Amino acid sequence: VQLQASGGGLVQAGGSLRLSCTASGSTFSRAHMGWFRQPPGKQRKLVARVSSTGVTYYIESVKGRFTISRDNTENTVYLQMNSLKPEDTAVYYCNTYIGSFPWGQGTLVTVSS
Repeated sequence: VQLQASGGGLVQAGGSLRLSCTASGSTFSRAHMGWFRQPPGKQRKLVARVSSTGVTYYIESVKGRFTISRDNTENTVYLQMNSLKPEDTAVYYCNTYIGSFPWGQGTLVTVSS
């Protein structure tokens, strides 16, 4: 499986971005997927996850601001990010929620104050 994330960029605080991640391979629809982020100099951590049936989970700091969704027909998982804050600045990756696929390059999100 190959994972390709896109949609990052530079945005002002309070702005929005929509990240996309497309997976190759036939196992996507059965996988519980997640979005992770790695701020500069810090570890990569799970931000949100969506089960194969659409049940979602978010870390506390993004609840009400981020929305994870998936389109199994397109092998794609999305992360809609609203009301962005400077502390959301990170490289964002998608993977299964336990990181079982090879990691892709991620997409950089920079939020300016």
